[in-house]
Amino acid sequence: MQQRRKGFSCIHTGLNHFYTFFVQWSPDMYTTGIKKCYKSCYVRKDQHTNHHPAEGKVFAAVGKHFSNAVDKFKTAKIWNIITVKGLKRSLSLCSSVGYELESEYQETEDGLPVLKHDSQLLDEYHLQKLSAHMPPKTQGYPWRLVYSTAVHGTSLRTLYRNMADLDSPVLLVIKDMHKNVFGAFCSDPLRVSKYFYGTGETFLFSFSPDFQQYKWSGENSYFVSGNWESLQIGGGGGGFPLWLDADLYHGASFSCPTFYNAPLSTHEDFTVLDVEVWTVQS
Repeated sequence: MQQRRKGFSCIHTGLNHFYTFFVQWSPDMYTTGIKKCYKSCYVRKDQHTNHHPAEGKVFAAVGKHFSNAVDKFKTAKIWNIITVKGLKRSLSLCSSVGYELESEYQETEDGLPVLKHDSQLLDEYHLQKLSAHMPPKTQGYPWRLVYSTAVHGTSLRTLYRNMADLDSPVLLVIKDMHKNVFGAFCSDPLRVSKYFYGTGETFLFSFSPDFQQYKWSGENSYFVSGNWESLQIGGGGGGFPLWLDADLYHGASFSCPTFYNAPLSTHEDFTVLDVEVWTVQS
């Protein structure tokens, strides 16, 4: 009997912790009519005549324990529901632990993503607009530079090679000779493929002159296609919304059904000044 009492004591503590957690998580769901439910935990002799009298006292204690827990849940501080940001701030006082979290979840105090490398094309305005339109799965992660014409030279082959082992979305950013900045967010790494690939998360964007996002229209699934001679994003209707040649020097942008976009640059045929590709997931 002493062992049974110890067992019920452990149940008292553990279940009370769980109950407090659920109440703080969703008080409307877990407090409505809960006292009525807990009244059934009390044991009367005429209901459980097969139990030993001492066991009846233990069951009654369980019922009383949870009944009191209902009245105390508002002041319980055992569980706190916090976000990743809140956890990050809490751990900031401990440099060793905070550093580990920082390596997975990073953004600046003003909500801008952290760039692991310097960018020749993106400033704070670009980062603010683009990060606000990224899919949720990319939020809070640092941006890593995968390819840059300034670093790796002007070669589509090198661009593909740098993404050969990548398995995350990428952000393609282009600046042309007229200083227009535009590009595409692609749900999959850029690669050589016989067929189009990607998902509806893919979108086009342009800062010429103001920020514009062109989401998937649902008209077709011509998201991304690449070969050794060129890279195409979007399709249908006789033109590509974004096309680059093998030397990443000549490009073109036309309206198409995939995104119902306007030309991304001020000129449908443009000369590339710089290209950067960023990966935006840990």
